Amino acid sequence: MTWYVISSVLLFNLFLGISQAQSSPHSNATMKPRNLLLVVNQGDQSLSLVDPEAGVQIGKVKTNEVRAHEVTASADGRLAYLPIYGNSGVGKPGTDGRSVEIVDLDKQAIVASMDLGPVRPHWVKFGPDGMLYVSAELDNAVDVLDPHLRKKVGSIPTEQAESHMVVISPDGHRAYTSNVHAGTVSALDLEHRKLIKVIPVAETVQRISMSLDGRWVFTADQKSPRLAIIDTATNQVSNWITLPAVGYGTTPTPDGKWLLVSLQSANAVAVVDLAQMKVVRTIAVGADPVQIMVRHDRPVAYVSCSGDGKVAVLNLDDWKVEKQIETGPGADGLAWVERKP
Repeated sequence: MTWYVISSVLLFNLFLGISQAQSSPHSNATMKPRNLLLVVNQGDQSLSLVDPEAGVQIGKVKTNEVRAHEVTASADGRLAYLPIYGNSGVGKPGTDGRSVEIVDLDKQAIVASMDLGPVRPHWVKFGPDGMLYVSAELDNAVDVLDPHLRKKVGSIPTEQAESHMVVISPDGHRAYTSNVHAGTVSALDLEHRKLIKVIPVAETVQRISMSLDGRWVFTADQKSPRLAIIDTATNQVSNWITLPAVGYGTTPTPDGKWLLVSLQSANAVAVVDLAQMKVVRTIAVGADPVQIMVRHDRPVAYVSCSGDGKVAVLNLDDWKVEKQIETGPGADGLAWVERKP
């Protein structure tokens, strides 16, 4: 009888402990991941929240309006910003998006919106000055938004149509825009909010990135398999990198050694050795790779594969795809969220 009573008490305590662990806000089952990978899915007009360590989607937010393409997050990891571009491609007829939607990542809900007018806002990123910069394609400009006031406080003219993507220099003094069908790059003075120079590149260009030291800007020719190298000291094309297929998105690795290039028609990523300025390998990743984002805390790159509705996780040590994360149709823009303790 004594053994039966003791055993019953032990079993009850064990059950109680398990139940409390499962319901506790501090248990592993309910703890929020410290980091998040955000993925914009054009096909179902949504934003995926991905736990990058587990490699699974843990939430999805539907946008109120037509498609967003790009996303960025606040420094404290609480909010995401989604420019609503429209329902068509660059330079094609369709709806003209006009807002930047603000998503509370804890609530997984849209909590506010900033109206910019019908300008097809596309690229979005915080500058070192804390301002939010958004490309305004139909205004031939990059708009400056105050995230605290939640309104537009300035605009920088690019003097070119279809200023689609932007890169900001490490010191925050300059920005460069890829102007798609104009085939040019606009160099901008962010401090004085003015155009410095329009740089002719090719008939059509796409996407843009900069070396970590700010010396080179890269943009992909859309008619030939080559990548333009723009010298930021002279603001002109100084050379070209031959690619195995037409390039699209580009991003440097945190060590400054490599430039990763998405090759949509080849369903692959090319690796450029920046010391030699030439491609040294290609890696198959998935259908229609678009954007590449590299982690700063470990050698991992995430590649949105629009045709698969997945994100490929690329190990930069062995140059192999570790896994594919399902997010949604038309996976496109990526952003990293680091939550503050």
